Amino acid sequence: MKMNVYAIWVDLVDSSQDLEFFHAVQQFMNHFQERGLVDGFTIERRKFGFSPDGLGEFHIRIHTNTLDALDQAFNLASTRTGETEILHKDVFSRVKNFKSALYRTFPDPGRINR
Repeated sequence: MKMNVYAIWVDLVDSSQDLEFFHAVQQFMNHFQERGLVDGFTIERRKFGFSPDGLGEFHIRIHTNTLDALDQAFNLASTRTGETEILHKDVFSRVKNFKSALYRTFPDPGRINR
């Protein structure tokens, strides 16, 4: 199965609010899942302080089958209105040091082996 992974690393503004952050991310991602734009997500926390320099304490991976679905999710978030904005603000107001990347499963399904 082809899968795109939007990876996000963040630190929290207030680390004592870790569970509130976790629940806020869950609600925001569920909002996109209910609309068929996100196929799944994980929320991970750095363990024992191990990670490369500059990556945040929390790692969120958002899974989509197509880049079009991810683009639609971005478009919905960019409206900055309604329930989507309320949920976005609840997450984004809690984080700092945002970093992101886009990955895909490998090898690509159409790859020709030589």
